[in-house]
Amino acid sequence: MFFYDLARRLPAAAVAIAAMAMPLSAQPLDDSTVGRIVGSDVKEEETTAAADEDKVVAAIDRTSENIGAVRKTTNVNQVDIVFLKDTARTEGGPTRAIAEKIEQHRSEIAALRQEIEANALLYHAIDSRRVLVEDVLAVDFEGAEKVVIYAAAKPAD
Repeated sequence: MFFYDLARRLPAAAVAIAAMAMPLSAQPLDDSTVGRIVGSDVKEEETTAAADEDKVVAAIDRTSENIGAVRKTTNVNQVDIVFLKDTARTEGGPTRAIAEKIEQHRSEIAALRQEIEANALLYHAIDSRRVLVEDVLAVDFEGAEKVVIYAAAKPAD
């Protein structure tokens, strides 16, 4: 009886094990997604945190609402990555005002970074410029067509 039950359940167990071994992805890269990533214009800008402090602080304050916008973003015409070169860890970190906002919105920024990792378009935009997700401080939307990503990083040489 034991072997009969085992032989009957073995095919179902094999299918379940095979399904668990298959890789999972948050957002599949079908042809239309790849086209939107490749078709989006990714621009870089280098500045200092002091020069854009008000913009960065305002973007950090909007993090909780921008999490949903990142989740829904599937097509944009332009992604601007703003490198806050003096905010990089190697340069001493963010200004006091930005550091305070980061601390105040720590959990929302962590959730934002997870959403960026799950969003093929935005993840590949920052990855193409060698920006680590953990260096993203804030995201700002300028209409439905443009996304600005503020990163505490120096541009890749």
